[in-house]
Amino acid sequence: MNEGKLKFTGSTSFFIDAIGIVVIFMVLKELQSIFIPLLIAYFLFFVFSPLNAFLGKYKIPLSALVILDLLIIIFLFGGITSVIIDSFSRFAEQLPQYELKFNNIVSSTALSLGVKDPKFTNFQVAKMLKDIDLGLIAGNLFSSTFSFLGTLLFVIFFFIFVVTGQQNIYNAISNRYYKKKQSNNSSSLQQSENILKNTFKEITDQVQRYVITKFLTSVLNGLSVGIILWIFRVDFLLVWAAFAFLLNFIPVVGSIIAVALPALMALVQFESVSYALLIALIVIVVQNIIGNFLEPKIFGNKLGLNPLVILLSLLLWGYIWGIVGILLSIPLTAIIKIIISRSDSPNLNLLNDFMSS
Repeated sequence: MNEGKLKFTGSTSFFIDAIGIVVIFMVLKELQSIFIPLLIAYFLFFVFSPLNAFLGKYKIPLSALVILDLLIIIFLFGGITSVIIDSFSRFAEQLPQYELKFNNIVSSTALSLGVKDPKFTNFQVAKMLKDIDLGLIAGNLFSSTFSFLGTLLFVIFFFIFVVTGQQNIYNAISNRYYKKKQSNNSSSLQQSENILKNTFKEITDQVQRYVITKFLTSVLNGLSVGIILWIFRVDFLLVWAAFAFLLNFIPVVGSIIAVALPALMALVQFESVSYALLIALIVIVVQNIIGNFLEPKIFGNKLGLNPLVILLSLLLWGYIWGIVGILLSIPLTAIIKIIISRSDSPNLNLLNDFMSS
């Protein structure tokens, strides 16, 4: 009888934990306008921690370090944004030429396949787009831009307070969970504090290692794509190289899009399917070399995540926070795994085992 009650209690506890996790994810989704900037600010804090720690040894004031971090962020963001905007402006100027070439590709392909439908034999992109509400698109674009700028300001705002208040947050957590043990068992207190320190250190190391490795491999990926497209004379190679850099942060899906975009550009520009496929094939080979050989050599399997968990986390965080959730899905899941691995709960240990590779 007692054994049966224990099993029932364990099952009840498991489902209560599961419901609690669902509620937490619902709150994260509903309050994403607050949590996304805060999370990005924390990731930036982890990224800049080595630089701040190094400069801090020379007694540089914290306020000066924050200003330096912000200048680096603004410089990098402004530089990438200006390149992309300039390239898209030139792309818009040449859009009528690409539209005409695309019409010819669709029409000639339809005729070669024996399709007699006038919609394809006399294909016109303009006819397909005539029913699209351009005013609505412009309004949505303006709204998205305004929302993005608002998020960026929130990120900067949160980043300032995270950098200046991180130590206080650590002290508050330490006092909340470990100070009460001090009077009874000092050795137990020291052990608990060491666990907390090691947890924070491992989270920081994992995030820094992941971001730095991903950044370096993404730069290499962008440069490789840019060089390939330069060799094949594909227009707007800076745009596609920038996309290859950014999309490398998105597991699986990002690589597919990074191949499809320049291949489509080559198809429209040169009106040759074989030429576009050749470029796509070379880009795929290079991406596989970088992603499947170089990146594991540099980073290794330090995250220790089950490949199925990586895929599920991509879908879950993408559902909760959209593109930002997709970009941050792997480090977020790694952080959760680190935290639950320190728990004594059997249910969380079971979840940790499921997540491990």
